[in-house]
Amino acid sequence: MLRRYSVHLCLATIGGLVVYLAHQEYLSLYILSVLSFMGVNIILATSLNLVNGFMGEFSCGHAGFACVGAYVSSLLGVWLFAEDKVFGAPLLNPEYALYAFPLLILAGGIAAALTGLLVAVPSYKTRGDYLAIITLASNYIIISVIENIGAIGGSRGFMGMKSLVNSMEDQIELPWMVIWVFLFTVFCVWLMRRFVSSSFGKGVTAICQDEVAAEIMSVNTNKIKTITFMLSSGMAGIGGGLFAYILGYVNPGSFNILKSTEALVMVYLGGMGSLSGSVLSAMLFTVLLELLRPLQIIKWIVIPLLLIILMQFRPEGLMGNRELGDIFPRLKKFYRFK
Repeated sequence: MLRRYSVHLCLATIGGLVVYLAHQEYLSLYILSVLSFMGVNIILATSLNLVNGFMGEFSCGHAGFACVGAYVSSLLGVWLFAEDKVFGAPLLNPEYALYAFPLLILAGGIAAALTGLLVAVPSYKTRGDYLAIITLASNYIIISVIENIGAIGGSRGFMGMKSLVNSMEDQIELPWMVIWVFLFTVFCVWLMRRFVSSSFGKGVTAICQDEVAAEIMSVNTNKIKTITFMLSSGMAGIGGGLFAYILGYVNPGSFNILKSTEALVMVYLGGMGSLSGSVLSAMLFTVLLELLRPLQIIKWIVIPLLLIILMQFRPEGLMGNRELGDIFPRLKKFYRFK
């Protein structure tokens, strides 16, 4: 029984240790910010891997859905729990923000999932480069629409989320953003693993192998594509919502093609069709970005160069399409119980 719940105990120990060290101020705000962004990158990388890796499509506008989640979560939070020049006095007592925060993030995820229909419907008849153009266009459409809505700041961005975070910390003095990022990251990775290992997920893999053959074998490819795109977009929206509250400020320029490229780099670095690879690559990529930060714009020469080298010598990525349990079979007994 202890072996069955070893992963749960390990995650609880790691999360509790980070919260304790943060609460005791052994970890600086900078380190906590890096850990938080690492969680957001894990969500973005694993969610994009559902489409690009497991389903074999080519989406390159993932940041657009994160942008939708960021703005919906931020606007709802400020409207309900924070005093702002746009919305005025809050509708609800700020003390309730702590309990409503997960619902705000999930609302952003749902909005992003519905926006994912913009990609899901055209994907019925398009693949490859054509789908990449559609997703890229969706990314630009979302950013352009938000930039032209002056009521929510337009291209200047939107702020006010920091007061909501402060309200949570005033209620119970804990590093709440670190806690929420950790919980949502674990939830998203768990949900995606359950999805790809389910019988429905096998249909996703069938589409990746041969869509025509999958249709012949009575796989409802349109339904599977719709659900997969919406799940992937919804998870990106959750990541975007967390990103906005970590910074306390959201700007449509933060979700441009460069952000989508970061998600693509993490997916291909970790390996197509490997959730473990996406998690590891997101952690590595976040640390690499921070180490190269002193180089400023030059880091965007170094990082693509490293990716080119990786594609030359290991085109399948760090993990390929394997999970950690495939490389280290003894690990399976800790998270798979028969």
